[in-house]
Amino acid sequence: MLHIDIDLRRGQFARHVRIEATQRVVALTGPSGAGKTSVLNAIAGLVRPRAGRIQIDGRVLFNSATRIDVPTHRRRIGYVFQDARLFPHLDVTRNLRFGRHHAGADTFAFEQVIELLGIDGLLQRRPANLSGGEAQRVAIGRALLSQPALLLFDEPLSALDEARREELIPWLQRVRDEVRLPMLYVSHTSDDVRRLADVVHTLD
Repeated sequence: MLHIDIDLRRGQFARHVRIEATQRVVALTGPSGAGKTSVLNAIAGLVRPRAGRIQIDGRVLFNSATRIDVPTHRRRIGYVFQDARLFPHLDVTRNLRFGRHHAGADTFAFEQVIELLGIDGLLQRRPANLSGGEAQRVAIGRALLSQPALLLFDEPLSALDEARREELIPWLQRVRDEVRLPMLYVSHTSDDVRRLADVVHTLD
């Protein structure tokens, strides 16, 4: 399901990463600076590896040997960052619809995503009036409405306090169990990895 074999270089940082996984929810852990976010960015097409191959569910997204490099907007990647990165001038409804606007045929309907994430009561709010956990639920909804083939999570709990973390984890588990998409989940915290992932790969 997941094949990554790439050489990454950013300034003085260089490393080779190889991950083979057939499990649906893969966690990537390791200390700060190990390259976890760089791996996600390479999958999403935001960073170009020096060499190697990225293949998800049989789709080759990058292959330096055959000069395949699928543009970011065609990779069908839903990306949830450490901070929600919502548009502050838009309410929740318009933030959600921004993701849908760039999609083709819908796999996930607007109403389905709202119900899945329990955000019906937030639709008229602006991001400044959301808690950290609520904002991340909206960010997950926007990622789903982009109609992805793969979900990337870059430490989505790291900016939250303990109460908000406990609030968000059940929603992440619900997305995992009901959406059934492949997920690559980056974290440096063992607790959320244990509760969410099928397999763990560690970058030392």
